[in-house]
Amino acid sequence: MYLDEFYKQFTLDESPAQKAGHNPYYLKIGSGLEDKILVNGSEMINLASNNYLGLAADARVKQAAQQAIEKYGVSLCGTPIATGYIDLYKKLEEKLSDFLGLEETIILPSCYQANNGLFSSIAGPEDLIIVDRYAHSSLILGIKSVGCKIRPYLHNNMDHLEGILKKSSGFRQIFVVTESVFSTEGSVAPFDEIIKLCEKYHALPVVDDSHGIGVLGKSGRGILEEKGIEEYQGVYTASLGKAIAGSGGIISGKSRLIKHLKYYCPHLVYSTALTPPTLAGIEAVLEIIEREFSVQKNRLSSYQKMIYQSLLQGGFTAVQSETPINSILSGSFENTFAVAKKFYENGILSTPFVEPSVPRGDGRVRLIAGANLLPDTVQKAAAIISGMCCG
Repeated sequence: MYLDEFYKQFTLDESPAQKAGHNPYYLKIGSGLEDKILVNGSEMINLASNNYLGLAADARVKQAAQQAIEKYGVSLCGTPIATGYIDLYKKLEEKLSDFLGLEETIILPSCYQANNGLFSSIAGPEDLIIVDRYAHSSLILGIKSVGCKIRPYLHNNMDHLEGILKKSSGFRQIFVVTESVFSTEGSVAPFDEIIKLCEKYHALPVVDDSHGIGVLGKSGRGILEEKGIEEYQGVYTASLGKAIAGSGGIISGKSRLIKHLKYYCPHLVYSTALTPPTLAGIEAVLEIIEREFSVQKNRLSSYQKMIYQSLLQGGFTAVQSETPINSILSGSFENTFAVAKKFYENGILSTPFVEPSVPRGDGRVRLIAGANLLPDTVQKAAAIISGMCCG
């Protein structure tokens, strides 16, 4: 057949899953994000979800979504620039801008699209982008699409970053790109220091706050609040599908830039707008955060410490974190799958990371105990983990 050679190039090495006797990806989920979750028909403790504040199945959020469906239906079947820009959309953009303390915001179908679309809209071949080597795939692929010079810096290493900035000249614009919270290990970027370096060397900072918004800061407003950054001059992106418990992504910053992106960012202009129930649910989540964040944050912190201690007691090599993320250093592809399988067999759902999500040989297994979990459930998980290596 004339297409045989074309299709032969697409191969998938399934040997790690076969050796482990377990494939941790594309598991069939049969429930919402309640205290327990149904996975392949079995009830499990969910330590895999990014539902940090536990609001994805909150009754108030569901009610807001249901009311939006009654008024607007399930979709406007249009892009924001055409028929999808309902009043809920505009209202949420304004609410998010106020929440973050930034001038203006646009909402895209995902943060992956936000990060991919951003750089092609603001950078070109004559620019330099300096990026943390642990940055998310969506940032890296967005940067590579521009065709500009790219220089990675060592993870959270400000000396290395400044060294690159010192040696960089002759570019139209220099960008420094980082995440706020690095999702595979829970480390937090020294973003205040990054901004000072950007000011010193006339670079523009870009931060992806996907795992920081709704988690960091005294009132949950993310990395800018956490680091005491006011009148931020750079670009901000974030996911609305983690602590904010919906879906979609945002780009926020100076009004002049955001107005430009509204017409020239193809990932926004040519994508169907978020659905009315999603928009309404996110608005409800922001209102809950504004009222209840301190209680949720205390619960998250307590749960994180409980799981971390249980990992140490169980003999795991866990990364100490300032965030709700607990990360196990699992090494090879095979060992990462084996660790994920062990959790699965003990009734705990975890998230394994292997290449290309992390460097080869630097596998991780991540555990997040969301604020919606009952204390008894987290205590049960901790007891199971404590005995896993010796039981």
